[in-house]
Amino acid sequence: MRNPFDEFKDYRKRRRDIPLDQIVKARDVTMARIMAGYERLLEEEVKELVWLVQYNTVVKAYANAEKHIQDLTFNPEDIEDFCFELDRSDRIPYMITGPAGIYVSALCNKCEDDEIILKLDDMNTQINLLGYRLPAGKKLKIEGNVGDFVGIGVEGGELVVEGSGKNYAGAGMRSGKLVITKNVGHHTGEWMMGGEILVGGRIRGLGNIMDGKIFEREQLIYPKEGRYTAVEC
Repeated sequence: MRNPFDEFKDYRKRRRDIPLDQIVKARDVTMARIMAGYERLLEEEVKELVWLVQYNTVVKAYANAEKHIQDLTFNPEDIEDFCFELDRSDRIPYMITGPAGIYVSALCNKCEDDEIILKLDDMNTQINLLGYRLPAGKKLKIEGNVGDFVGIGVEGGELVVEGSGKNYAGAGMRSGKLVITKNVGHHTGEWMMGGEILVGGRIRGLGNIMDGKIFEREQLIYPKEGRYTAVEC
């Protein structure tokens, strides 16, 4: 009778290759390609280290970002690692939060995962424009404070910020949901055309809002009650 354990008798003599070095190498290659795309974006977008948030500027920068990442394959952990590379690496001579946020948003929107979590609590810099054009069916959760224009132009997705935001939160939102658990600054909902903004803390000021709903500490503050009530004659 054949001993079923014969095939294991020399198990300890076999060389067991742990592909950890291959995993690390693959991640290094992915990060190098992501960084290279961002550096090309900077070369195209930044003149004399000045980059202003304007409609045409943002649209053009996002199109360029999409172009530079179209052949890349990555996961949410790679996006998070890239954020910390931006914050701490010497490979990039300067950090400009506008193009950085556009590039991170493009990475999130292209990523195949429907839910992305970025743990950015330990970052020294608060990136602007995170969540730009977040599409329907995608959820992005950011742990940590963010900069200006968080949730700009959201297109049906759900963006959750476990922290505070600065000015122009939810600017130009079309649909979807923006949740900020702490405080936001001025011009919240500027150019907003739809969707919901829910702020767990204080809103320092509203912008010029076209449509949509804004809640402060679970209380509806836009539109105000009775805004559409007909006047009796």
